[in-house]
Amino acid sequence: MKTTLRLALIGLFGSALLCGCGLSGDQEGAALSSLETSRMGPPAITGPTLQQYLSYQKGAQQVAQGKMTLDGHPVSCGARPTVIDANLDSWGGSFPGYLILNPNRLRGLSTPVKQYVYYHECGHQFVGASETGADCFSIRRGVKSGWLNAAGMNQICDFISELKGDAAHPPGPQRCQLMRQCYAMTLHDKAQAHN
Repeated sequence: MKTTLRLALIGLFGSALLCGCGLSGDQEGAALSSLETSRMGPPAITGPTLQQYLSYQKGAQQVAQGKMTLDGHPVSCGARPTVIDANLDSWGGSFPGYLILNPNRLRGLSTPVKQYVYYHECGHQFVGASETGADCFSIRRGVKSGWLNAAGMNQICDFISELKGDAAHPPGPQRCQLMRQCYAMTLHDKAQAHN
């Protein structure tokens, strides 16, 4: 008999996914600043393997590592592939070892917001379930890689500030404030490195 489990999909907005599959407990850890993770370390993310997800989510397609682009800009989360799933009930999600994007939800968003979503989900691979940690990971990546400037930061805050929040996600305006702190700290660190 097949058991169906309700798994929490780690993503921007606390989406849930009904998945009839086993769980994998793999997790990568990375120590980031105190803004990004708690003293206890990142909470683990768990979920189906890539093969289980693709098998269950009919129509979902894997994009090989290094082949993903957003508005013509290549994006990469190390060796992790991206799954394109138009049935995902959020903009993006993350399970151990792969990211998920919903192209329908991303359509119409500015390029910096799309990149923020992608790297937020990538961040979960390193900080676990921490939403604010994944937010800061994305902002830091954007500044260091050169795709995020002040105008893009404003677009991301406009996007996120509309969200009310839930048990796992602070309200959008609070997330924006924390991301602006990460942005300022990363700009400062980058300037110091050039001196």
